[in-house]
Amino acid sequence: MRRGGGGGDGGAVPGEADGRRGGGTGPTTDDSAAAGNSTTTDAHTPPAHAATTALPYARLTARQAIAAVADSYSETAVPDDVGIPSGASSRTPSAPDGPLGWRGYDEARARARERTGEEESVVTALATIGGREAVVLSFEFRYLGGSLGERTGDRLEAAYTHAREHRLPVVSLIATGGSRMQEGMRALTQLQRVARQSALNRAAGLPQLAVLRDPTTGGGWATLGAAADVILALPGAQVGFAGSRVRPPDADPSAYTAEGQLAAGQIDAVVPPDQLRATLQRWLQLLGTSRELPATTVDPAPPPAALGPPGLPETGWDAVVRARASGRPRAEAYLRAYFDDREEISGDRCGGVDPGIRCGFGRREGRTIAFAAQCGTATRPAGFRTAARLVRLADRLGVPVLTLVDTPGAANDAAAERAGAGAAIADTFAALATARVPVTSLLIGEGGSGGALALAAPDRLWATPDSYFSVIAPELAAAILKRDETQIHSTADQLRIRPQDLLELGVIRGVVPPA
Repeated sequence: MRRGGGGGDGGAVPGEADGRRGGGTGPTTDDSAAAGNSTTTDAHTPPAHAATTALPYARLTARQAIAAVADSYSETAVPDDVGIPSGASSRTPSAPDGPLGWRGYDEARARARERTGEEESVVTALATIGGREAVVLSFEFRYLGGSLGERTGDRLEAAYTHAREHRLPVVSLIATGGSRMQEGMRALTQLQRVARQSALNRAAGLPQLAVLRDPTTGGGWATLGAAADVILALPGAQVGFAGSRVRPPDADPSAYTAEGQLAAGQIDAVVPPDQLRATLQRWLQLLGTSRELPATTVDPAPPPAALGPPGLPETGWDAVVRARASGRPRAEAYLRAYFDDREEISGDRCGGVDPGIRCGFGRREGRTIAFAAQCGTATRPAGFRTAARLVRLADRLGVPVLTLVDTPGAANDAAAERAGAGAAIADTFAALATARVPVTSLLIGEGGSGGALALAAPDRLWATPDSYFSVIAPELAAAILKRDETQIHSTADQLRIRPQDLLELGVIRGVVPPA
């Protein structure tokens, strides 16, 4: 009988990993793939895309994976068995066959070294990607399945420390089966070390990006992968806490793929190998410049210009009709006009995705601005949680935020209630209320009650001429007041929902005109 719970990190490798998962398409163990896999610390300047064209990215060695995305790189200093870096947990020199005396472990490591040319399952490097410096952590899956042992933890801790000391982003190129079984609990506790280092870099306002190669399972997924700010995955990669040999026999295999994790809101994008280099370059351009400045000194994002006609509505119902018009400019049009380029995040990291909200980071006149934009549909709990995640990430990185408000209201079906609609809205209110960076909001269409207000900055809210904001939809207000349909228009006037009404009431700062 298969027991639950304890098998999560079951991608751990009991012996020499042959790199081939049951029924999977993981890396091979061909010694020829390790050609040129030196362990020098000299700078490497790979030919453009040379590694990408040589092998599918998921099957590359650790160094080939770095070379496929970097302009150049040099290996960072590696802690030895005894010289543990400052702040690391002390331990005794390596005992024969490791801390458990696992018979044959030393021989397995020796064969892994001979096969890969590596001393451990991870290579750490200082790389330049698209002109931006970053600390890169690249896993060698052919070294005992890319498993994490004590010496892996030493290397990762030293790399994170280097990133903090030099205020650099961390890019993880992950291919691992989990913790190293031959080191037992001493290996498993490395996850705590890695999680702590990731948290320290997060608190320092330094971005972390992860690329999920094949496979990314166990503790490697639950620390380096899932904890990253931006998570990219290769098509078809196996991604999940449970490795292929420790899942329930009736488990849906698609749930453990990059595509399945994307659909479940756990990762941001599935990126083809030939687009990975350019995608990482864009993300590092957007997030890679980190300054130690108080978030309160960041200049706010300017509100976008209106894209619709300039005239204000005469009545409250006129405002409703204009905001609900099918031809009115929506979020995509505003984002396209406002940003020179942009990248989006996806998902709430809790199992949900809402296609009715767009979140990400963009460049405008050389400056990075985060955005969360409602697309005119009822916002679902996953959408609110994604927006809250975006605002908190921008706040940590010192990036100003722009929100575009446009929703008839929060989704109110039974599924939304079961998914925690109230808690998700509350979390979004809290994210905006506690943000240290300035949040600028523009009402571009319907402002439907609390579902719209959750994304509206309390002190920097503007409106377009073809918008309205209301405590409740006029039709619903009339129904609650037991008024007939002929009184809906007068109810809309009574609610004072037009842009000019909102300005007079002090709800908005102003009505933005077209450019």
